[in-house]
Amino acid sequence: MKWSARFLAFCLLGCLVMQAPGGQESGPSKSQEQPQQQQQQQEQQQQEQERPTLGPKSGPAVESGPQTSTTTDLRKLLRIHTIYIENIDNALSDKLVEALGKWGRFRLVTKPKDADATLRGSCLESRRLKHVHSEVFISDRNGASVWQDNIYRPFNPPTLEQAVNDTASIVVAHLEQTVQAGERR
Repeated sequence: MKWSARFLAFCLLGCLVMQAPGGQESGPSKSQEQPQQQQQQQEQQQQEQERPTLGPKSGPAVESGPQTSTTTDLRKLLRIHTIYIENIDNALSDKLVEALGKWGRFRLVTKPKDADATLRGSCLESRRLKHVHSEVFISDRNGASVWQDNIYRPFNPPTLEQAVNDTASIVVAHLEQTVQAGERR
């Protein structure tokens, strides 16, 4: 009889536990779970909308960003009519030839001796950091610095080629801003 009393007590206790709110053993009821799930979904949607990005999807439509150029001699810059562009890594020199050619302010020459100034620089990609660091310098015939610019652009995404295109566009935009500001004086 003791054994049967214990078994009966155990069964009654099990029935009481099974008849807890909503027929569940413990935890929130179904009516409480739905608002929690909806709230979690809303939070996930907000996080997806506010995800940080590595930059714009396409470069040419982007603003040129903060002014990172430095003018050493504005008078010399305004007197430059012909520029020779030296070879720069990652085909930045080719992109600068295209961009400066579209602008039309300077005549581009193929020999350094025919130029009033020389544009040189570097365009180094850091695959680990996923950015391109470019430095562009314009110097006069004597090698004295006239103008320079430093540009950092992310890539992957966008592609390295697109980052170099963006860099060329930004360099020319900064040069245009400098020349326009100098001509207004």
